Amino acid sequence: MNSSNFTAATRMSVKWLLLVVIAATIFYYGKFAAVPVHMFEAKPDLVVGEVMGTGTLEARVKTTISSRIQERLADMLVDQGDVVSAGQLLARLDDGEIQRQVEVAEAALAAAKFTAERVRVDEVRATAVEKQAQQEHKRISHLVATKVSSPAEMDKAVEQLHVAEADLKRARAATAETGQQVITAERNLDYHRERLTFAEIRSPYDGLITKRDRDPGGVVVPGSSVLQLIATNELWVSAWVDETVATALAPGQTGRIVFRSDPVRAYPGEVARLGRETDPETREFLVNVRVSELPLNWTIGQRAEVFVETARKSNALAVPQTCLQWRGGKPGVFVAENGKASWRDVTLGLRGNVAVEVMHGLSSGDKVVTPANPKQGPLKSGQRITMP
Repeated sequence: MNSSNFTAATRMSVKWLLLVVIAATIFYYGKFAAVPVHMFEAKPDLVVGEVMGTGTLEARVKTTISSRIQERLADMLVDQGDVVSAGQLLARLDDGEIQRQVEVAEAALAAAKFTAERVRVDEVRATAVEKQAQQEHKRISHLVATKVSSPAEMDKAVEQLHVAEADLKRARAATAETGQQVITAERNLDYHRERLTFAEIRSPYDGLITKRDRDPGGVVVPGSSVLQLIATNELWVSAWVDETVATALAPGQTGRIVFRSDPVRAYPGEVARLGRETDPETREFLVNVRVSELPLNWTIGQRAEVFVETARKSNALAVPQTCLQWRGGKPGVFVAENGKASWRDVTLGLRGNVAVEVMHGLSSGDKVVTPANPKQGPLKSGQRITMP
């Protein structure tokens, strides 16, 4: 073997040796090197059971403000974001045509009243004539009985009495008719005056304008949205909750609300009412959680998570929820023992969003561990561990 062949063989041997050393190193650290972990001490603590749901901020009372008549929108006096009070003028419609109708109705009422007064005078006259005819009939009847007047005069007195009575009936009927005409004219005037009030759109209650749908100049029709109004005295988050927790919920339970616009803060809430219909697809139902405090810039419809407190237990042996692992559908944790991770089967009690109660399998002071780097995969029983 010449020197060049020996050198090439030596280099090949060195390369293979390096590969073996690298592979052995990787195998050692993968198999026997200590894995960095986070450690948590199992100890008595407060565990709060919570039911979680996701929903949107809504107002209990919300109203679409619309016109009751078809007319041109003359003026808009509020905008979205404005706080309004009950009875406040929000918008004004063009009322020129309705004003003319009111004036016509006023003139018709005045004419009806004049006619009624004239007919009433005619009735008074007819009453006087009828009374005079009765007196004349009575006088002639007495004279005929005493042979002073003739039967012809008696017939004339009877005819005059019948004519006077007929004129009185006609006058009374005319009075009743004109009275009804006055009533009709009054009601017609009231109708047009009421329609005139429809030209002013006012707020039905204290609230907040959330949306403006119309601008001056356009024609609005009954039922079409002009403004969207909500009452701000009661706002809640309508959250969808899984039907399996229905029996744990009840009105009056306290909770916390985390808005996605302010995720670092929890706002207090209270269950106002429970829905009575479950969605057939998601198997969830609505829970309305009343909000007593809001973020600075809140909006109707913004997303939030609600956590309703269903139970709490003090001095419960607790570990973080993140420490739990499952094997064959059964819960367990890894405990630090002599520098190694040791698996423990546990029996769970009250489960909270952060901590969970351990009924059996752990003792106070046990050190529960989880991988410091989640990407490295789950721990294995007997694996060496170290604190980072």
